[in-house]
Amino acid sequence: MSIENLILEMHKNKNEENIIPMEKYMLNKFKFLGIKSIERREISKECLKKLRKENFSWAVFNSLWIQEEREFQYIAIDYLKLKKKELNSSDLPTIKKYIVSKAWWDSVDNFYSVLSEIGLNYKINNEMISWSKDENLWIRRISIIHQLHRKEKTNTKLLEKILKNNFSSHEFFINKAIGWALRDYSKTDLEWVKNFIEDNKNFMDKLSIKEGSKYLK
Repeated sequence: MSIENLILEMHKNKNEENIIPMEKYMLNKFKFLGIKSIERREISKECLKKLRKENFSWAVFNSLWIQEEREFQYIAIDYLKLKKKELNSSDLPTIKKYIVSKAWWDSVDNFYSVLSEIGLNYKINNEMISWSKDENLWIRRISIIHQLHRKEKTNTKLLEKILKNNFSSHEFFINKAIGWALRDYSKTDLEWVKNFIEDNKNFMDKLSIKEGSKYLK
């Protein structure tokens, strides 16, 4: 199935009944076709299977991303994650451009595994530290969570720098992300997280402490 046919097929499966609640859930920031995740994945499966066999293309990604309805950004990210092993540090500026484009938590958070993969194979620590101080809150958020689920491969020195760079934030999405990153890593090293929160609690937002302490005893 070509990208053009995929777009047509998605529109054929438009579900009016789902549109209002889906748009409302995203605070009416985006238009939807009303296609839920399971059905979207089924419709796009054949096209993504075909794309898996081809070299990654930002042009292909963009042809999906530019579509008005939100489901197409989800498919674009599915494609990106499918081909993340083909990306390298030179792709960071392009990734950053798309993170801030049509940005909201539902799209932004799905870029973390792509950045994590690149970070495990290439030296991008300096870029992630720079992103952690960016004026755009979504770039800061993705820098905070880009090591999620790395477990023992987590670079704690990098994590510490990035988190501390964001202690002064009053943004919900930043403070939530700090707690999320700590909570996730506490499954791997409870003591490190416990000590980090104890040492920095006077500088941390209450939300970050609450989220990060979930598994602490």
